[in-house]
Amino acid sequence: VVQDPSRVSDVGLTGPSAEHWLGTTQTGQDVLAQLAHATRGSLIVGAVVGVVALALSAFFGIVGAYAGGWVDEGFSLFTNVMLVIPGLPLVIVISSYVPNKSIWLVALVLSLTSWAGSARVLRGWTLSLRNRDYVHAARVAGEKRWRILLVEILPNLVPLLASQMVFAVIFAILGEAGLSYLGLGASGSFTWGTMLYYAQNGLALRLGAWWWFIPPGLLLALFGAALSLINFSIDEVVNPKLRNQTRAARRGWRMSRQQLQRAKEESL
Repeated sequence: VVQDPSRVSDVGLTGPSAEHWLGTTQTGQDVLAQLAHATRGSLIVGAVVGVVALALSAFFGIVGAYAGGWVDEGFSLFTNVMLVIPGLPLVIVISSYVPNKSIWLVALVLSLTSWAGSARVLRGWTLSLRNRDYVHAARVAGEKRWRILLVEILPNLVPLLASQMVFAVIFAILGEAGLSYLGLGASGSFTWGTMLYYAQNGLALRLGAWWWFIPPGLLLALFGAALSLINFSIDEVVNPKLRNQTRAARRGWRMSRQQLQRAKEESL
């Protein structure tokens, strides 16, 4: 059973044991309990930012590009303005005015500063798709605009939307961890970044308490690497050039492996 991560005990700073699998902090708090709650907090931030950023980028990128005219111009202008707003200074300003920040506020701020780049990419793809022959054929057939958008254009953007969402989740988790490490994260919440922040303030590295800072750092690295590999795989589906390069590399690797096998057989 996972213990209360905030419960303080008198055991002090101890290493991993049968009672505390990942040891304890200086105040006797169980590191495993903190890691379990921190994983949930970081995943919540990633999921919220991924969904909100995907919705905003799809609305301003796809709908604006398909509508065209002054709608596209206005959406594009607003996207460019949001694109040049730096996220970290904005969070610092908000932190100075909001002393008690919830994890939802941090997720909202990260969402508002992470969708503009994806919207620009989606706008470019939508501008290309709306001039395809099958879209013109649907218009000539008298299809409604919303049906053309949902049935003819949106399915072709699904791989790109999935890639953009994965990228937003990576940005959110790593961004929240960086903000929390600097002391600008959510108040009273456990995330991987807050664990690293408390470990830094508790001089865990100087005291040799590796069990305090390595688990959250390792989870950050592994989770970020896993999502990046997923994103690269989605990019191969979206970009035909990458797919062809990957297939060519696989064929070359197989041919070199077969040649090496033949050389071994001939030597025998």
